Amino acid sequence: MDNVDKYSNLIQQILQEYASYKSLNKDIEGKFVCDTKNHHYQIVNIGWQNKVRVYGCTLHLDIKNGKTWIQHNTTEIDIAEELVNLGVPKHDIVISFHSLFKRQFTEYAVN
Repeated sequence: MDNVDKYSNLIQQILQEYASYKSLNKDIEGKFVCDTKNHHYQIVNIGWQNKVRVYGCTLHLDIKNGKTWIQHNTTEIDIAEELVNLGVPKHDIVISFHSLFKRQFTEYAVN
């Protein structure tokens, strides 16, 4: 199995687990959105809270150029560390919501 397939399987495993967690608000559900052809993976919250529509991405990861790109993370989950714990080397993880300037000071890939 090449790295793209391996990383895709790991991302799907992690995000499916998190999407299965139930919200304290029964009117909001987490949906796992997965495009394995183009390697886009997201958790999106959808529902209602106090008569206000809730819709938004909480986690978004992509696989580009053989690396895992963390595009968006509004959770307390350290998704990069979870990937490392599952065997993804830090040099194959890009924290892409950080600027290029800031990425050079992390333990992870710049791009």
